[in-house]
Amino acid sequence: MSSNAPKTAPFSLHTPNLAKPTSKSLKDERSGYPSPRTSGKPVGGSSGLASGAVPRIAGPPSPRMKKGKAAQYDRFIPNRSDKELASSQFNIARADSEQPLDGATIAYHEEVARACGVSINKRILSFKEEAPTSDRDDLRQVYSRPVLKPSASTAAKRRILNTPERVLDAPGLVDDYYLNLLDWSLGNMLAIGLDQNVYLWNASSGDVNSLCQLEGDSYISSVKWTTDGAYLAIGTSDGDVQIWDAESQRRIRTMAGHQARVGVMSWEQHMLSSGCRDGSIWNHDVRVADHKTAELVAHSGEVCGLTWRSDGGLLASGGNDNLVNIWDARSVVPKFTKTQHTAAVKALAWSPWQLNLLASGGGSTDRHVHFWNTTTTARLDSIDTGSQVTSIQWSSEYRELVTSHGFPHNHLALWSYPSLAKIVDIPAHDTRVLHTAISPDGQTVATAASDE
Repeated sequence: MSSNAPKTAPFSLHTPNLAKPTSKSLKDERSGYPSPRTSGKPVGGSSGLASGAVPRIAGPPSPRMKKGKAAQYDRFIPNRSDKELASSQFNIARADSEQPLDGATIAYHEEVARACGVSINKRILSFKEEAPTSDRDDLRQVYSRPVLKPSASTAAKRRILNTPERVLDAPGLVDDYYLNLLDWSLGNMLAIGLDQNVYLWNASSGDVNSLCQLEGDSYISSVKWTTDGAYLAIGTSDGDVQIWDAESQRRIRTMAGHQARVGVMSWEQHMLSSGCRDGSIWNHDVRVADHKTAELVAHSGEVCGLTWRSDGGLLASGGNDNLVNIWDARSVVPKFTKTQHTAAVKALAWSPWQLNLLASGGGSTDRHVHFWNTTTTARLDSIDTGSQVTSIQWSSEYRELVTSHGFPHNHLALWSYPSLAKIVDIPAHDTRVLHTAISPDGQTVATAASDE
């Protein structure tokens, strides 16, 4: 080996390019001894390596190394406790620094550490215990909780009465499946049409007042409260629609125009929709003199079911032609029509906790309740109730609905949704249950039948 061989840069941790060891010399490199085929002595002094010589990578200090020689490491292999990580990182940074601390600085650091009562290799600030938790609820958990209570777990805990809490006489109630003569207001006033009269029962005080009485041969064919419970719309057999102020018990206006009786109505803010026996549906703007704003014609039989969705986007109608029509508020043409029912569709109800969920119930030859997704127009599920379906009421607190029935059982049925398992049957009247209304708190259902 010539002494004139080119010199290489001194080997250290800062040298970017190292000679790649051959596979035959790996065993000798790992053991820390020079390969027998190469010389372990550097050529050209202690600051260089001979050309072609394999550099020896320093590992942990060998027992043969002199005690005074400083150990160097080619990599960081953590083998310390979690509390020593900070001091380990500090030591690595200090070891890699090109300008090591002088003796005066190290002495100063040691003096400050002694004055503070801490070790120079320990963190000054460290939590001994976990940080205290807040007593306030996590908003992410609060708003992700289900609003409605599942009926399966609560049905066993709550008491469902199978006998009426109170019975009121209703003489003169017209026994007609296609009329809608009962409604409960937000102000806890129950309105009922009895022949030519409309009576108001205050559910809070128990007082009963007569609101109006028709003249001649006319009779009350439908009643419907506004959303706030301030005004009551009354449909008559002559085709008129009257608006009454409940507090002053004064008639505000009469809107004429229908050619037959008005059997069903539904409010959407200042807009009142009325369904007629001739199959037409009128939209009335009660704020203006020329009240008729639209006429919806798609039923060939009497319109006996009519209800606006809570957001006012869609109107559902059912008729004696066995059809269910869904109307967009901006159009006079049905958005889609459902023909699965085989009898008149009077029972219609929108879910209060799922906007696009509509339930519809058929008459005595159908006896089914169908559930519709009004976004996709798909039928989600069906129930064969075994009886004529006269009305449907959704619960606002539980995922449940109650259906009222006519022939042959004349009862109420409580169902869980979406399992559609029957929770309980409630005997109601001796004759078919014609009308139902739910209280403002959603806890009580009023029923009406011609058995008085």
